[in-house]
Amino acid sequence: MSTPPIIDLQTIANARADILDRIKTTAMRAGVTPPTLVAVSKVQPDDRIAAALAAGQTIFGENRVQEAQTRWGETFATHRSDLELHLIGPLQTNKAKDAVALFDVIQTLDREKLVRALLKAADAVGRMPRLFVQVNIGEEEQKAGILPDELGPFLDRIRSEYGLEPEGLMCLPPVGEPSAPHFWRLERMAKTYGLSGLSMGMSADFETAIPFRATHVRVGSALFGAREAR
Repeated sequence: MSTPPIIDLQTIANARADILDRIKTTAMRAGVTPPTLVAVSKVQPDDRIAAALAAGQTIFGENRVQEAQTRWGETFATHRSDLELHLIGPLQTNKAKDAVALFDVIQTLDREKLVRALLKAADAVGRMPRLFVQVNIGEEEQKAGILPDELGPFLDRIRSEYGLEPEGLMCLPPVGEPSAPHFWRLERMAKTYGLSGLSMGMSADFETAIPFRATHVRVGSALFGAREAR
C-alpha cells in the first residue's frame, strides 16, 4: 500500500474554493440553482479531512459504513454535530442499523429487501435518514442500482406498501461514455416520478451535471487529490 503525499490545508482550501466557484458559475450560466458539494472523503487520510473541515466543508460522502464509523464516530467525533453525512456506497442489509444511526442521507437505496431493513433499523434507532434511490443508469451488470425500467414499479411499491418517500435519484454513468445523456435521462426520470433530488456528477463531470439540475455533486479527487490505494 502506497502512502499518499501530505497535502497542506491551504491546498485543499484553494481547491474547495475553486470547485465552489465553478459550481456557482456553471449554475448561473445554466439558470439553475447551484448544487450542494458533497466532499467524497472515502479512503482519504485524516490530514486531508482535517484540512477540508478547517476550510469550512460540512457535507461529506462515505462509501463504507465501518470506515465512516471510525472517522466520524471516533477520529472527528467532535465535529459530527455540525456535519451532514451521506452514504454513497452500496449498503448491506446487516449494516442498515449502523447506517441509519450514523448517516443523514443514504443515496444508495436499490432493493426492497433494503427498504425493509432500513425501516426496521429506523424503528430501533428512532430516526430515518433522507433517501435517494440509486439508478443503474447504464444498465451495467457489475453495478448496483434499480434498472431504469423498474424504477416506476419500485417507487410505487415503497410509497404504497412502506410509506417511504425518497428525496431523489442517484446515478453513476458508465466509465468511458459521455455523461450528459445519462444525466439528461436521470433528470427526466426524476420529473416523471415527482422527485426533487438529483445526485449526479463527480470530479470529472460535475459541471456537466449542473445544467441537468443536479442538486448534489459528489467530488473527491478534485478536492482532496488522489486517494490512497487499497
